[in-house]
Amino acid sequence: MEDRTIAHPVPPRMERMARTKTAKAPKEPGRLAQMWTVLKMTVREDPTSLWIFLAVGLAPVLLAVLVGVLLFRDNILGLVLVIIAGVLLGLLFFLIVLGRRAERAAYSRIAGQAGAVSAVIENSLRGGWTGDSMPVGINPKTQDAVYRIVGKGGVALIAEGPSSRTQRLVDEQRRIIQRTIPNVTIHVMRVGPDEDAVALHRIPATLRKYKNVLRRAEVRSIVSRLNSLQRDKGLPIPKGMDPTRVRAPRPR
Repeated sequence: MEDRTIAHPVPPRMERMARTKTAKAPKEPGRLAQMWTVLKMTVREDPTSLWIFLAVGLAPVLLAVLVGVLLFRDNILGLVLVIIAGVLLGLLFFLIVLGRRAERAAYSRIAGQAGAVSAVIENSLRGGWTGDSMPVGINPKTQDAVYRIVGKGGVALIAEGPSSRTQRLVDEQRRIIQRTIPNVTIHVMRVGPDEDAVALHRIPATLRKYKNVLRRAEVRSIVSRLNSLQRDKGLPIPKGMDPTRVRAPRPR
């Protein structure tokens, strides 16, 4: 008897699902590849950083070899362990310096662009400082902006743009803060073409220099009160910069 098997067609949706499952996901670059990419980018933006990397990476190794030869000349195991410790220490120093120099190089690429400060606030605030990458004051015509962050050092206003154009925005935000929270310490930091301006990568370090005048609970209270003033304003981020996409590359 003839076997008549009817082949049922596979629905297109199931066929697409099957192809999706069998398709191989693109392989992500490994950690060494990521480090190599970051290293190339950093050296390209700052050629002198190559010599710094070599110095901080090789100095512990050479010092370990010298110490090992002087103290463990007749102890092979001790000599090997000292050299391994030097190599690991050199690698650690290299990664630390690479992260900092890479961050500096990344910010130097966006320096001068509208909204560059928002990228720093989004990615590099440390030491208990907190803030929103959205500006609290902005000039729609010139794209000059003022950002506000709060920490134990008080309230810091970061003006992005020439001081001649941002002074009015700074004064306006200063009056708002003083009216809402009297007697709070207010710092003004300028990022722009002025001689006394702070470079993007120096913003976190400048914040750390401010003397602590607030407790952690006071910081949270001030942040809550100031944020309530901006909820209905909806100020946009200046055109030309998306802080969610501009990140300083770091080795993983």
